[in-house]
Amino acid sequence: MPNAIPVIDSQVHCYERNRPERPWAGTLAGPEEATGDQMVATMDRLGVDGALLVSPWAMYRYDASYAQEVGAKHPTRFGLIKPFDPESPDVAEKMAEWARQPGVVGARLMMGAPAPAPSREGIDRIFAAGASLGLPVNVLCWGNLAAFAEAAASHPNTQLVIDHLALKQPFAPPPPDEPFADLEGVLALARFDHVAIKVSGACTLSHEPFPFADIWDPLARVFDAFGIERCLWGTDWTRAVNVVSPEHAVEAFRVTDRLSETDRAALMGGSLARIYGWQPR
Repeated sequence: MPNAIPVIDSQVHCYERNRPERPWAGTLAGPEEATGDQMVATMDRLGVDGALLVSPWAMYRYDASYAQEVGAKHPTRFGLIKPFDPESPDVAEKMAEWARQPGVVGARLMMGAPAPAPSREGIDRIFAAGASLGLPVNVLCWGNLAAFAEAAASHPNTQLVIDHLALKQPFAPPPPDEPFADLEGVLALARFDHVAIKVSGACTLSHEPFPFADIWDPLARVFDAFGIERCLWGTDWTRAVNVVSPEHAVEAFRVTDRLSETDRAALMGGSLARIYGWQPR
């Protein structure tokens, strides 16, 4: 019998091999390719019903054409998200066009490395467009929490979703000496009712092997501050490939006794379906 609530990964990245027809703008930690077909095969193997497919800024900057190809081929499995250039004066029009495309569920703003810090004017453009379009805006803001908090306070009608716990995460071992050093700043963001948080890539912060016992006390504080209804589990596959396997990134949340079955179902799919108004078919 299928699960009543689907398992949905809040962040995965697909890309094809670097080629002249669609050249990479940079590099992303991971294999030479992570195609849509390969992602679906991995999801099937791990019992993941769907995922938010975030076009990788590191590879394609603001071009989401490959993500759209994957979405068209697997329309029942992926909700699509792409980053936008906050310094583009017509970014609101570009977001409106994106919102009309099949499978689209959100936009993304890069407020943290490796992207340059955006201007406040650019942040306001994207947050305002998200509100007018009813389009959730996903924000990578690690290392820039104060600027995010200031902008979030000015846009209470925009559904904002913080990427990757707003904590800097490694692209290769080892994890930071104090991976949760900025946790107090993250918890302070819970005061904004319109802000949700992706618990994505969390296993990459562990200093211990699977099932990563040292992450659960800090994560419990995140769950308590935001409420499980604003917390979204995710693997950040394939960015995390050099740090944690996809199997462990999924199973750690299934085997832990720190989550009730109700909270696990919400964290691993139910909360995401409500916030984005999307779930795999």
